[in-house]
Amino acid sequence: MKSYLEMNAQELTQELAAVKAQYDALAAVPRKLDMSRGKPNPAQLDLSMDMLALDPATLTHTASGADARNYGLPTGTDECKALFADLLGLKPSNIIVGGQSSLNLMYDSVARALLLGVYGGSKPWGQQGPLKFLCPAPGYDRHFAVTAALGFELISIPMTPTGPDMALVKQYAESDPSVKGVWCVPKYSNPTGITYSADTVRAFAALKPAADDFRIFWDNAYCVHCFDGQDEELLNIFDACREQGSEDMVYEFASTSKITFGGAGVSVIAASENNIKFITKQMGVQTIGHDKINQLRHVRFLKDAAGVRDHMKRHAAYIRPKFECVLNALDSEIAPLGIAHWNKPHGGYFVSYEGLPGTATRCVALCKDAGLVLTPAGAPFPYGKDPQDNVIRIAPTFPSPEELAQAMELFCVAAKLAALETLTAK
Repeated sequence: MKSYLEMNAQELTQELAAVKAQYDALAAVPRKLDMSRGKPNPAQLDLSMDMLALDPATLTHTASGADARNYGLPTGTDECKALFADLLGLKPSNIIVGGQSSLNLMYDSVARALLLGVYGGSKPWGQQGPLKFLCPAPGYDRHFAVTAALGFELISIPMTPTGPDMALVKQYAESDPSVKGVWCVPKYSNPTGITYSADTVRAFAALKPAADDFRIFWDNAYCVHCFDGQDEELLNIFDACREQGSEDMVYEFASTSKITFGGAGVSVIAASENNIKFITKQMGVQTIGHDKINQLRHVRFLKDAAGVRDHMKRHAAYIRPKFECVLNALDSEIAPLGIAHWNKPHGGYFVSYEGLPGTATRCVALCKDAGLVLTPAGAPFPYGKDPQDNVIRIAPTFPSPEELAQAMELFCVAAKLAALETLTAK
């Protein structure tokens, strides 16, 4: 078929009428489809149900003899620290184990910095006047929501195929002491699916921020989430920081949210030993300890890093066909039309669709009107405002295969219709 960009006005008008008829036919069928968030499908959650059947007697005490049912061990069990240290390429002494949500750890880390400051900082962030935070975009909307809710000015940093635009990151971080941090999803980034290059990681490690309390929030949420056997290598940022003497600049986060149960997982913050000591003292006032029985449950079930990777292969068997469904639909229905491009990730939970400027909001609205809920247009940008209004985050994992096929049929028709409306308006 001829590209829409090559069609004359008459051809575009004819195509608009034909696609509008397709859309009306699809919209006339009642449906309730959800691709709004990157959630595991219930079949994926079932993969971890055996964890709940473990013998309770194996969950009462740690290897050192500590009673997991009682107070204590505020930084987590040794077993769980060792598991995450192995996954992240760190020492157990660099790990604090938290509760179910790494996002909660991130929020608390920002809030504590505002109230109490960070290691090496002259005074708490909240005592320093207006504050700013760097936000690579398209990025993770919940990251942006945390710093927006806590009063930061959000500065958008464009994403490139190798990670954030590091020239801009360097410019802002090294010239303005009110810039206190940067959000990062370094592997299979949400939603673009890219993995930061080694040069990008080294550039982060080499930053010389104007603020003495600047922090890199390194959300390594998808560190083991390859689904097609072509895993990408992410340089360990702490290795890069050791070469620069900048280990204190990084907070790394991870969790089992998309490994076991999103609602009952285990999360961690990883940092330099200076940071760990400082955070542990602050957290000692905040909590006596997190759920140690759940920590032991996860270790008994997953066993070690190799066990985690084996478990993730079972997830991949569910996830891979769903991404293939999305990409096949886009390749066959949208690619010949020249109206969009998208990433083809090897891991993570999203496909980032970039259509013609001014079409994302319309496409999402068309889908909603026909029974398909997507992430709001603009969500991957600070303040929910996409300057080009062209990025849509597609989250394939939650629908069943049958629902996903319906969703992609509808999405492609809506994307065509939004593009044709824009082109004919010109």
